[in-house]
Amino acid sequence: MSKRGSQDALPVAAPPRELQWRRDLSAELPWIAESAWAMALVPYDTKFYRSLDATAEVSARKVLPLLLALCPVGSAVDLGCGDGGWLAACRARGVEDVMGLDGPWVDAALLKIPSDRFRHVDLDATIDLDRRFDLAISLEVAEHLAPERAGSFVATLVALAPIVLFSAAVPGQCGVLHRNEQWPSYWAKLFTQHGYVALDILRPRIWDDAAIAWWYRQNLLLFASRQALADCPALAAAAAAGPAEPRSLVHPELFASTLRAARPRFGRWVRMMPGAIRRSAKRRSRLA
Repeated sequence: MSKRGSQDALPVAAPPRELQWRRDLSAELPWIAESAWAMALVPYDTKFYRSLDATAEVSARKVLPLLLALCPVGSAVDLGCGDGGWLAACRARGVEDVMGLDGPWVDAALLKIPSDRFRHVDLDATIDLDRRFDLAISLEVAEHLAPERAGSFVATLVALAPIVLFSAAVPGQCGVLHRNEQWPSYWAKLFTQHGYVALDILRPRIWDDAAIAWWYRQNLLLFASRQALADCPALAAAAAAGPAEPRSLVHPELFASTLRAARPRFGRWVRMMPGAIRRSAKRRSRLA
């Protein structure tokens, strides 16, 4: 059996009913557009990539200045980069040395970074670039990997950089192929095994900023090595002023979206009606 991240694992077509279901789900729960593994499920086109302009890159332009004010960054790698929106924002802030990594579902023609700054990889496998960066980024990716991959995935991130900008879906976030939704404390423990400290210092500053996609406002954390804290006094000071442990939070926008998704639309009620009538008739016949 081929790995999920390999090219031959990608479906070339989907039955119309299933494809429509996926598109309906994407419209109802828009955060799945950020899902790396969703790329393997739905044949996204230029319209999908344009939708990222309103989420990933826009959010990055708001978040990165907060991070760069705490610690200088000269190079960055994004594991699960999608179209490279976050790295494009890094380059706009003067970070020219960037590398994007993602699966074969990413259309290189639609990248927002130079093609020589991108590499197709298998996210299920160990990734070794034989170099380190100042910053590693991995946003809304880890939940798409199997639970047994979590530890080695974190090991990959800490091998890539002393500072990691990280987010992953919490329980109940319910995107496509979410295999390992966890609260922040789960990931913090894995980073702690490598001597990295969890810094919950960005979420309080961006929680109410509607220009930033809510999944980042809900899940975004920093992890830093002890040496990185020693080298960046402003980062260390922010860490000391922040909470000792990352908090388990659910953003109101997720709550509202979940409520909307739980309410069947009129068309669904119509489709459900014949089956409901048949089941009711069967129950009545049994009681007669």
